[in-house]
Amino acid sequence: MPRALWLLIIGMAVNVTGNSFLWPLNTIYIHDLLGKSLSVAGIVLMLNSGASVIGNLIGGHFFDKLGGYKSILFGIGITLLALIGLTIWHGWPEYIVFLTIVGFGTGIIFPSMYAMAGSVWKEGGRKAFNAIYVSQNLGVAVGSALGGLVADYSFQLIFLANTILYFIFLLIAVFGYKNISAAPVKKESSIEGDLTATNNHKKIHALLILCVGYLLCWVAYVQWSTTVASYTQEIHISLTQYSLLWTINGALIVAGQPLLTGLLKHFAKSLKAQMIIGIIIFIISFLVAAKASEFSGFLVGMIILTIGEMFIWPAVPTVAFDLAPKGREGFYQGIVNSTATGGRMIGPLLGGLLVDLYGMSMLFTVLIGLFVLAILTTVFYDRTIKSSKASIIKGAKSM
Repeated sequence: MPRALWLLIIGMAVNVTGNSFLWPLNTIYIHDLLGKSLSVAGIVLMLNSGASVIGNLIGGHFFDKLGGYKSILFGIGITLLALIGLTIWHGWPEYIVFLTIVGFGTGIIFPSMYAMAGSVWKEGGRKAFNAIYVSQNLGVAVGSALGGLVADYSFQLIFLANTILYFIFLLIAVFGYKNISAAPVKKESSIEGDLTATNNHKKIHALLILCVGYLLCWVAYVQWSTTVASYTQEIHISLTQYSLLWTINGALIVAGQPLLTGLLKHFAKSLKAQMIIGIIIFIISFLVAAKASEFSGFLVGMIILTIGEMFIWPAVPTVAFDLAPKGREGFYQGIVNSTATGGRMIGPLLGGLLVDLYGMSMLFTVLIGLFVLAILTTVFYDRTIKSSKASIIKGAKSM
C-alpha cells in the first residue's frame, strides 16, 4: 500500500477512536447524568445524525471544489472547536448544541477520507476502501473499550480525551495530508469520451438506486444495537454478554481480512457479486437471531452478521468511486456516507415501532423483506449504464 494510504488509515483510526469515546455513552450521559428521558436522548442523537448527513453532502462537495486536504482540515476545525466547547460546557442545553455541531463536523471529514483513499491507490480497487473500513472498526473497538474505562473513573474526562485525540488527528492531517494528491488519470479514448458524456447523468441514478439498498441494509443492521439489544435484556442475557458480541464483531473485522481476501478471490470476483453474497449472509444472520433464545444463538448470529458486513460495507464506497465522473468523487462519497447515516437514523425508530406494535417476530419478517429488496436494487442498479455502453460500442464499430 502507498505511504499516503497508511497516513489516511492512521488518521481514520485516531478519528474514530476519538468519536468512540463518546457515542456509545451518549444515551447514558443524557439519561443518567443530565436527567433527561430516553425519548429526549433519542431526539438529541437524531439531531447529531441529521447534522452528520448534511455534513456528509457538504464535505463531498468541498472535496470536489477545494480538495481533500482543505476539506478535512475544515471538518476537523469545526469538530475540534465543538469538542473544546463540550469539554468546558457539557450541561443542558449546551450539550445539544455542541453534539449537533460535532455531528456536522465529523460528517464533513468522512467523504474526503474515502475519496482520498480511492485516489491515492486506484490500482488497489476495493483494497483501499477495505483498509479504511478496517481502520474504522479498529478505532471503534479501541475507543469504546477505553471510553468505558475513562467513564468509570470520571465521565467528565470523556470529553477531554475525545478533544485530545482530535487534536492529534489535526496534527496528522496538517503534516501528513498536505501533499496527498490523486494519481494521474489516463487520457480517454474517443469511445471512452463518448461513453463518459453519455453516461454521466446515468451514473448518479445508478448510485442512488444502489444506495436505496444500502439504506435498507443499514436500517436492518442497526437493529442489533437497538431492538435486538433490548430483546436480549428481556430474555435475561447480561449486558456483559451483549457487549461481548460487539467486541467479537470488531475483532473479527480486524483479524479476518486474510480470510476475506481469499473468499473474494474465489466466490465474489465482481463487486456486485460481493454485495449480493453479503446481503444473503445478512439474511442468514437475522434468521439465526430470530430463533435464538440463549447467548450462544446470538453469538452465532453476530459472527454471521460480521462476515456479511465485511462483504458489503467496503464494497459500496468502492462502487461509488468507480461510478464517479472525474471531479465528482467527493460528492459520490458524500451520498454514500449520508445514506449510511440516514439508515442509522431511521432504523431505531422503525424497529421500535414494529416491536411495540407487532412484536419481534414481525420485526424479523420485515427486515428480511428489506434485504430482499436490497438484493433487487443491487442486481439492477447498473443496468442502464451497461445498456448505454453496449449501444455506444456497437455504434462505434459500425462506423
